[in-house]
Amino acid sequence: MSGKVASIWRYPVKGFTPEALDAVEIAPGRGFPNDRIYAVENGPSGFDPQNPAFVSKHKFAVLAAIPQVAAARTAYDERTQTLNASAPGHPDIQARLADPAGREAFTAWLAKLIGADAIRGPLRVVEGPGHHFTDNPLGQVSIVNLESVRELGQRMGCEIDPLRFRANVYVEGWPAWAELGWAGRSLRVGGVETTVFKSIVRCLATHVDPQTAERDIEVTRALFDHYGHVFCGVYVRADRAGAVQVGDGCPEPLAQDVP
Repeated sequence: MSGKVASIWRYPVKGFTPEALDAVEIAPGRGFPNDRIYAVENGPSGFDPQNPAFVSKHKFAVLAAIPQVAAARTAYDERTQTLNASAPGHPDIQARLADPAGREAFTAWLAKLIGADAIRGPLRVVEGPGHHFTDNPLGQVSIVNLESVRELGQRMGCEIDPLRFRANVYVEGWPAWAELGWAGRSLRVGGVETTVFKSIVRCLATHVDPQTAERDIEVTRALFDHYGHVFCGVYVRADRAGAVQVGDGCPEPLAQDVP
């Protein structure tokens, strides 16, 4: 069965609002453009901006630990490096994340939104040259199969918003859960040749409704109860540069692609 790219998303600030894209350029050895290029420390994380390296998501203000983060609606302008943020009951804010004053203004706004009980230490916006705050240190692009999400929802007796899984690319047309057997296979995503290298382990972030900012369903428990695992989606790495657009083909990899 041939799949196609249903939607493309970036998350400029880790844990915050997804932003839809019509197309994106992807190249080997580079992260997904403007994706998770900032994170908000919740207390000292050990992240060194001069020597950026992988740090566990649990060190940051993310949905897995702080559901209230989903109440923020953010939009990032990469040209000006400005983040626009709003939330019910709070004033709107524009913060230039390239400036210390802008970062401090955003974290002060965020502290009021999430409340003192959620804060372990000083909130601080961090970034590093070329660094992406992905959940996996090799996780360049994340892909979720929409049919897998639908089948899980059917088993749970509810409709699941695919954005709970915070993928970069959502694909329509694959059989449910077929992607979990593709590790090591070549996968063409639009004009980009990639290799699937890992299934994505899911966490409490998926329990949070991205619209209401409430934990309302136990996705990880349902995955384990119904399938015996807690995976949904796969990470891929680009082998050859190219562009991906909404509507592009994303065919299932052939069995002979297995090394």
